[in-house]
Amino acid sequence: MKQVMNQALKAKEVEKHRTAVLRMEMDYELATLFEAIGEENEPKKTQCKQKLERIRLELLRLKAL
Repeated sequence: MKQVMNQALKAKEVEKHRTAVLRMEMDYELATLFEAIGEENEPKKTQCKQKLERIRLELLRLKAL
């Protein structure tokens, strides 16, 4: 029983860490998107939006958004 509890706690910690990393990635991509909008760089804007969508979906999966 103790092992099951330890595994659950470890999984929760990994999930919290992944959520934090995803939020940092999201902040970076938003800054990059802002820059691309200012430069009117369409390919870069599209790429940033795709990455942000991937991050959004993973955050939803983790129920952190």
